[in-house]
Amino acid sequence: MQNNIYTKRYLARVVLEAETPLSVGSGNIDIITDAPVARDVNGFPYLPGTSISGILRHAIGENNAKVFFGFQETAKEKAERLKQKYKPIDKLDSIDIGSKIIFTEGKMLDSKGVPIDGLQNIDWENDYFSKFKYLPIRQHVRIDAKGVAAHGAKFDEEVVYKGTRFCFEIEYVAEKDEDEANFQNVLKQLSSKTIRFGGGTRSGFGEVSIVEVKTRLIDFSKQIELNDYLEKSSSLFEMKFWENASSFEEKASDDCWLEYKLELEPEDFFLFSSGFGNENADFTPVFEDYISWENGTAFFKEKNVLIPGSSVKGALSHRTAFYYNKNRGVFVEKLETNEIEKYIGKNNVAVRTLFGSEGDKVSGKTENQYRGNVLISDIISKKEFDTKVLNHVSIDRFTGGAIDGMLFSEETIYGKGSNFELKILVNKAVFNNDYGKTIKEAFESALNDICTGMLPLGGGVNRGNGIFNGKLIKPE
Repeated sequence: MQNNIYTKRYLARVVLEAETPLSVGSGNIDIITDAPVARDVNGFPYLPGTSISGILRHAIGENNAKVFFGFQETAKEKAERLKQKYKPIDKLDSIDIGSKIIFTEGKMLDSKGVPIDGLQNIDWENDYFSKFKYLPIRQHVRIDAKGVAAHGAKFDEEVVYKGTRFCFEIEYVAEKDEDEANFQNVLKQLSSKTIRFGGGTRSGFGEVSIVEVKTRLIDFSKQIELNDYLEKSSSLFEMKFWENASSFEEKASDDCWLEYKLELEPEDFFLFSSGFGNENADFTPVFEDYISWENGTAFFKEKNVLIPGSSVKGALSHRTAFYYNKNRGVFVEKLETNEIEKYIGKNNVAVRTLFGSEGDKVSGKTENQYRGNVLISDIISKKEFDTKVLNHVSIDRFTGGAIDGMLFSEETIYGKGSNFELKILVNKAVFNNDYGKTIKEAFESALNDICTGMLPLGGGVNRGNGIFNGKLIKPE
C-alpha cells in the first residue's frame, strides 16, 4: 500500500481593497458600455480565481510557478530531457505535473465587511448595494501625434469603485517541510506595490492593498486538525475555521522598480473631461464616487475629482517621444513625410519600451506586442473643489461675429492651493538596455516639464487649463 505523502495543507484567507478602480472585464459587450466588468451570480463584481492565480504566477516567476501551478512538458523540453538522459523518466512520452495550489473566487464584501457568497436575495434598494447596480463608466480616447483621436481608439469601459473590498482563499497541498516558506513567498507577493488586478493596469487601474491575511496549517496526522478541515465550509461567509488563525504580515520587496514622486499644485483651472455636457456647460469634468472604510463599515463618498492615470500616461508618452527624438538628433524638418511614423507612437523606442505597444496585425496575427514598464495610478481626490464655467467664442475677423459652431462653454475645476501626489513606478530593467541612458533622460525631462508647467495635463490645455507646478522627487 502506497503512503500518502501529502499530509499537510497550508490555507490563507485574504481580504484586499482596491486602491484605484478595477477593470476586471467579462469579455462581453452590452448596450451600455464596450467592456462591462465580470459579475457573479448575485450581480456583484468579483475577482475570478483564474485572474488571481495568473497574477501570482507571473509575480513569482515561471520557474517558481512550476512548483505551485504544475506544468506540461513541451516537445522542446522533452527533447532536451532525453538529450541529457534523465533517469528514471527518460522513457516517458511527456511529464505532466498537476497544480498544488487552489484559489477560490474573490467575493465582494458588503458594507459591514462580510463576504457575499452563495446565491442571495439581494435588496437592490439598499443604499450600499444600489450603487453596484450601475457602475462608473470611463471614457477613453487615444490621441495621435497630430492632436486628434486615433482611428478606432475611442471606447469606454465599466470599472469597480475605488475602496471596494474582496475576500478569497488559497489552499496549498504540502509535500515537504520547505513548502511553508514557498507558500509564504506567494502570499508576500500580494503586498507588492506592483501587483495589479484586472485590465488597464498600465493606465491607472488595478492597484490593491492588503487589508488582512489569515493563515492556518492543517496536519492530517492530528485528528483534531483533520476534523477542522473536514468541517470547513466552502462558503467565504463562514468564519468559524479562521477563529484561531494567525495573521500574516510579511511584505514583498520591490527592489526591481524605481519610484518617481511628483508633488503638484494646479496654477488655477484644470479639466479632465467626462466626455459629456450638462445644463451649465458643453464640457464637464469627470467625477467619481469611491468607498471609504471607517471602523469596519463602508461609506460612499460622492462626486470626487478624478485625475485619470491614462491621461497622465498619454501626455508623458508624447513628451517622452519628443525628448528621445531630440536627444538622438531626429527632427521633423530632416524627415520625409512617409518617415515620420517611424519615430512616433509605438514605433518610438522610448515609448515602446516604457509604455508598451498593442502590436501590429500581420497576416491575421498580432506581432510585436510589448507590455508597459511604467505603472501610473489614478488619483481620486478626497478634497472638495470649486467649479467655474468658462465661456468661449471664436470671432470671425471680417464680420466681428461668432463663427458658426464656435460658441461653447466648459466647466472647469479651480485647484489653486490644492496639492496632488502622483507616484510613478518604472521597471529598472528599461534603463539597463542599449538605449537605457537616453530613455531615462527623455522620461525624466518629460516629468520635469509637468512640474514646471511646460506639459499641461487634461483637456483644454491650449486655452490655459491644466498647468501644474511642483517638485519631482527621483528614486536617487
